[in-house]
Amino acid sequence: MNSSHGKNGKIVILPLDERPCNYNFPYKLGKSTDYKVVRPPLEWMGCKKQPADTARLWTWTELECLRAQGAVLSLDTLLYGGIVPSRLHELDQAEIARRMDQLRHLKEQNPNLIIYAFQLIMRCPQYSSSDEEPDYYADWGREIFRKGYLEHLDEEQGLDPAEQEELRDINARLPQEVLIDYLGRRAVNREANRLALQYVEEGIIDFLIFPQDDSAPYGYTARDQRLVREAIREKHLGLRAYMYPGADEVGCTLMARMVNHFQAAVPSVYLRFGSIEGPHIIQAYEDRRLYETLKYQIIAAGGMVVSSQSEADLVLLLNTPGEKMGEAVNQGNPSAGYDTERTLVELVEYAGYLLDRSSSDILTAEHTDTVVQEEADGNIVPVQTSRPAVAIADIAYANGGDLELLSLLRQRGILYRLAGYAGWNTSSNTLGTVIAQSMIYLHYGRTREHLNFLALRYVEDLGYDSIVRKALSSGPIQELGLDKFLLDGPRGQVSQMVREGLEQFIRDHLEQEGHSVRILDCYMPWNRMFEVGLNVHAD
Repeated sequence: MNSSHGKNGKIVILPLDERPCNYNFPYKLGKSTDYKVVRPPLEWMGCKKQPADTARLWTWTELECLRAQGAVLSLDTLLYGGIVPSRLHELDQAEIARRMDQLRHLKEQNPNLIIYAFQLIMRCPQYSSSDEEPDYYADWGREIFRKGYLEHLDEEQGLDPAEQEELRDINARLPQEVLIDYLGRRAVNREANRLALQYVEEGIIDFLIFPQDDSAPYGYTARDQRLVREAIREKHLGLRAYMYPGADEVGCTLMARMVNHFQAAVPSVYLRFGSIEGPHIIQAYEDRRLYETLKYQIIAAGGMVVSSQSEADLVLLLNTPGEKMGEAVNQGNPSAGYDTERTLVELVEYAGYLLDRSSSDILTAEHTDTVVQEEADGNIVPVQTSRPAVAIADIAYANGGDLELLSLLRQRGILYRLAGYAGWNTSSNTLGTVIAQSMIYLHYGRTREHLNFLALRYVEDLGYDSIVRKALSSGPIQELGLDKFLLDGPRGQVSQMVREGLEQFIRDHLEQEGHSVRILDCYMPWNRMFEVGLNVHAD
């Protein structure tokens, strides 16, 4: 794959929130490039339900974009102060329009600025919890979801007697003030979605993604998604505004798209699945077959799916379930389909086969491409790297990586030869992350930042998500008098226990092939067990 380098332009990142997946991941990937990547100070980003100072962020964004080549912007942060505040705000449509109008200033001051933006369609969780929703969602969340679901289902195909009775019961019990508040906020957010498309139509936003944070087939969110799809069709914006499952990976996706755009590159991607049913499985928390999501994830990052390995710049190997996606926490006792309906060994052997053929990552002149690598002094210099590169999307389980896959990669000796790996949270979160990392690898090769990010994914997705989180959440946290949703602070005793567990994981699983990994920082960003904040260095 041919690339030009040394442009040294600036890319501005305005993250979705302060969690590492949004604040750090796109930035770390950008640091693998020769572009100057900037983001706001962390202390400006708010904290969970506390919104960021949007006025301050707008000022920062305008100043940074004056001489930037590109900007990757979360509209939810610029409008509401973050993803969770987008579900809690008290703004009206006039204020939303005023804030959105500031996008015009960015293009007026810098007409050559490329703006890639993303904006969520407000989700509607199926459970009663106020952890990331309004306080009343702890008591009425399930009823709010079911009311929207049943009313939408009734419009589409009608309700059976039991469903009709359930809806009558919910309508009799759900407080009117709760419903007014919830639906009023949804209406404001719908207007923001409509405005975003208008700005795409006017050419102010060059490319827009509506990630589907909630993919239930019926309900308030499904209705809003349908309205957005209809508007995209009516405005003929199908090539400039995408909507597909995902959320926290989109900053990475748009960073890769930006780099590909500036390099005038369209990476070709060949897909190979670990199970025959893999492409057809509807992954947990999503609404469509995997292959359909995959196509969106690749073109959103600026790539293209190809039909053979010989055409490919990148071979993306997908560790898929055999029948149905389970949770990583249960992988010690997987369903039979994980053993009989997929062949994980063949997937790893194929990865090793491709990497071995590249003669330690340097191909013969016939298939050699020039990319760059970071030297010890921080300078980026041209090197030769293999084609195709090989990456693994670990989507056999939700909310964590596959420990059997880790064992096989270690046995094959290719842990640190991959162009990318991810295995966290939802299938789409994983796909967007590994695709973005791999595409940047195609341009810049095995830089220090690439190795650090690869090691981070192993430590976090496999070490934390699949081992340490489960071990600490099933007893030790409670013994401290804590709850997995309320710990002893971002850097309390729990964070130290997490660090110790991860250091043991590194010793047991990652120290090989002349590589070792050091944890530089470990904290609990939202004071709960679901996510961890890590900074690691691969030696």
